[in-house]
Amino acid sequence: MTVPPKHSLTHSQLLQLKRWNTPTIYNGWEQVTEQDIAHSAFNIEETRDFMPQMGPMVGYAVTVVIEPSQRKHRTANPNAWHDYRDYVAAQPGPKIVIVQDLDKPAVLGSFWGEVNANVHAALGCVGTIVDGAIRDVDEMTSAGFKALARRLCVGHAFSTPVSWGEPVEVFGTTIQPGQLVHADKHGFMAIPPEDEAWLLEASRAMDQAECDTLIAAARHSAGRPMAETLAALREASLRFAQIKSQVKRP
Repeated sequence: MTVPPKHSLTHSQLLQLKRWNTPTIYNGWEQVTEQDIAHSAFNIEETRDFMPQMGPMVGYAVTVVIEPSQRKHRTANPNAWHDYRDYVAAQPGPKIVIVQDLDKPAVLGSFWGEVNANVHAALGCVGTIVDGAIRDVDEMTSAGFKALARRLCVGHAFSTPVSWGEPVEVFGTTIQPGQLVHADKHGFMAIPPEDEAWLLEASRAMDQAECDTLIAAARHSAGRPMAETLAALREASLRFAQIKSQVKRP
């Protein structure tokens, strides 16, 4: 059985991260990471959020690979569902199920529906990112189970866990089991473990910096001559740059 990873954030801190959208989390992350901010940690391909009204979701990745087109997976491991659920249950939550569909670019069956959403919710999962399809979208929403996917489909075909607890590639990005994931209608971020501890403070600082400088200057432009507005924006830009330069990991 996969050993559950240790994480640096408390449940309270995860709830605070959930208050911001994923672009705001990116703004904080870019200040504390040594990764390539143009290519790392977020989806490269377009995703679709089927429950945008639920807002962002935050959790730790549990991973699974499927191949709904292949009947052989139904008989290859008769205990697959039981073993897979044991793996999911053993990981710390909240959890987001990251599903790689080997049928890509085809979409032939869904791992998700009303039953599986409710089962995973019972195992401490808050949602999924699946590089394939979902179905029963209204019933999944009713279960409070958020989903980012490529599309909807009608059937499940031969959908069953093929392998789990290993790195998976979804929407052009590799996600490791146990990675902190933040996702909403804009897409998702899989935070590198070395950046996790600094993410909340940096995201909060960048959000406040924007509100205190450029956004404030722009919102107070009504009735001002354009020259005054431009001067205020220049001053705000300088203050924003100064604050931004101070937001970094110790």
